[in-house]
Amino acid sequence: MNPTPCPAASPAIAGTGITKVFRDFWGRPRAAALNDVVLTVPVGSIFGLLGPNGAGKSTLMKLLLGHLHPTAGTLLVLGRSPRDVAVKARIGYLPERTSFYANLTALETLRFFARLLGLPPNVREERIGQLLAMVGLQDARHRLVGEYSHGMRKRLGLAQALLNDPDLLLLDEPTAGMDPIGCREIKDLILTLGRRGKTILLSSHLLADIEDVCDTVMVLYGGRVQAVGPLGELLAKRGEVMIRVATPPPGTLEKVTALLRAGHPGAEPEVTSPLCTLEEYFLTVVAAAQRRQETTSGAGVGSGIAAFLRGDGALPPSSPPPAVGP
Repeated sequence: MNPTPCPAASPAIAGTGITKVFRDFWGRPRAAALNDVVLTVPVGSIFGLLGPNGAGKSTLMKLLLGHLHPTAGTLLVLGRSPRDVAVKARIGYLPERTSFYANLTALETLRFFARLLGLPPNVREERIGQLLAMVGLQDARHRLVGEYSHGMRKRLGLAQALLNDPDLLLLDEPTAGMDPIGCREIKDLILTLGRRGKTILLSSHLLADIEDVCDTVMVLYGGRVQAVGPLGELLAKRGEVMIRVATPPPGTLEKVTALLRAGHPGAEPEVTSPLCTLEEYFLTVVAAAQRRQETTSGAGVGSGIAAFLRGDGALPPSSPPPAVGP
């Protein structure tokens, strides 16, 4: 029986006064990892968690997973205690460092976790096939995980975190160690899940990734909230205006800049051509190599978002399981 979802009006994560103090053997306070943190993550939000090393991000993740208990304050995840087993069934988690049995293949690893989740055989095999293709490990599904690179294990960890089609996805440094192709695929996946109404909390030191996908961010420092709000509002440069148009006819730019100088004495307009990002350039070069049918022995390009994660790939109960491997 599926657990009753939390009401749509309630946030996916709600915490007030969250404090976590680690103590030594004698019970004396040793370190305050979090101090009076207020956290509200609406359902369907892509929420970015930022902060330097030791800011309290990992501690907050562990509290959300129910691995730790707060010293003070209240915390609800999907309307219930993080330690509620029914809540854990609706959460997907990708840790910063993935750890799998080295003597299992990727296919065997996902089958193992799918059985732990209690997925029916036909659903299990369909989802595994879709996920392996999505993360670019379809051709490496029979290789031992112990032979995988860090980036390939990260791809497998992402597939494992998505097996249960979670309502809440917790991602700790999801693109660390990933190649640019994998980074772009993960960001596209996050955006797709967000559009579907999933809630995602993303912790990363790669600020460009946060900027690309998150609608709200929180900055932690010293265990305290230093800033929180919609990304567009936090990054807006007040008092400046940017106008972007196609290259105008000869003479037009000179007329426009002359008008700006006349209206704002002492202010010199900056006129320059926009640049594509290094990510965009890299992906263009790789796409050209793929069109030339050049191959790689590592992780390949994913097949796109798995159908069941888009909401259109669930198999009917009577469907036979597709062949994923021998």
